[in-house]
Amino acid sequence: MIQLVRGFKDILPGEVELWQHIEKVARSLFEDFGFEEIRVPILERTELFARSIGEDTDIVEKEMYTFADRSGDLLTLRPEATASIVRAYNQHRLFASDPVQKLYLIGPMFRRERPQKGRYRQFYQIDAEIFGVASPLVDVQLIFMLVTLFKRLDVQDLETHINSLGCPACRPAFRAALVEMLSTVAEQLCENCNRRRERNPLRVLDCKVPSCREALTHAPSISDYLCSDCREDFEKVQRNLVRLNIRFVVDKRLVRGLDYYTRTTFEVQTGSIEAQSAIAGGGRYDGLVKMLDGPDQPATGFAIGFDRLAEVTSLTSGDFTRKPQIFIAALGEKSRSAAFEWICALGLEGMRAEMDFGDKNLKSQMKRADRLGAEYVLIVGDKELDEGSAVFRDMKTKEQDVIQIEGILERMKKRIGQKSGE
Repeated sequence: MIQLVRGFKDILPGEVELWQHIEKVARSLFEDFGFEEIRVPILERTELFARSIGEDTDIVEKEMYTFADRSGDLLTLRPEATASIVRAYNQHRLFASDPVQKLYLIGPMFRRERPQKGRYRQFYQIDAEIFGVASPLVDVQLIFMLVTLFKRLDVQDLETHINSLGCPACRPAFRAALVEMLSTVAEQLCENCNRRRERNPLRVLDCKVPSCREALTHAPSISDYLCSDCREDFEKVQRNLVRLNIRFVVDKRLVRGLDYYTRTTFEVQTGSIEAQSAIAGGGRYDGLVKMLDGPDQPATGFAIGFDRLAEVTSLTSGDFTRKPQIFIAALGEKSRSAAFEWICALGLEGMRAEMDFGDKNLKSQMKRADRLGAEYVLIVGDKELDEGSAVFRDMKTKEQDVIQIEGILERMKKRIGQKSGE
């Protein structure tokens, strides 16, 4: 038997209903805040991610699914969504009519990571991006939206972490101090961190290797190096989070794993996941639009790990599974034809009706109705059809009585509490 590729996952009936509910709640919230949906390809030119994410990141160096097509062009399955959305913003000149654009995307991403709980090689993200607004208030709004979404989805044990990564004016001084400090603990750092401590030292702060984290205990804090503009920006973020009653932790190690972030960066973490606590993260990336050959427009956004979110919400698929409202147990060829006509008509009315399409006896059909969780069963045979009556059974109370076949659709709808046209 052919099996799934390692690190990939099927989302089956019984689970997909929860995913659909999460999508529905997210779409509703985003659109209430003025966001519009965008859909971009899962395949992009490799250059897009190498330039945006950063060539020294784990994603680009180790994790991307990259291949050459028949023309020799390097293509990559998207490892994240922001770069693709920025590419679309630039390519289609969305800024021409209004530089301020609020966009969201829900879809699959691909990274060849080590599979573990809540982490897959094809994983799903919910992304939201705001272009054309420099105010830190929109960073606060994004965090507010995240916290609101998670509350609506009954996610427990949440903690918001924030930091400022500064800007091109103040980050060089911090970088120099960090490089100097890292040189004193080089023997404690892993191979990757030693390779990066000169070329891209901020990536070292993002390392999860225990020895590296211990070595960074006394690393300099970027907050001590922020310029006046970045400091004021970050203070405004904190003041407005307080005004919105959002509890947060200033986390000096929070740098995120992508090179394009500037100023405010944030994560929402939960204690419900042992190894991977972050279920969402994002921040400001004011230089990325211009870096990818667009206008000099500020931007900010976040991404939610859909797979992890589905695992930590207190909701279950059973809360949203639609069971048949009625099952028609037909006995005989004539009654099956009638039952088939009736379930099609009921489906058009928005009612879920089921039947057995084989020639099974009544006992087998009743067992199937019970297994499906049908609320009611209509029992009809060829003889009853000729006599103009059928049996209507309440599967919960086990009570049943005779129902006339004349006008049976309206009678069934009335019995189960629905009216035509609902």
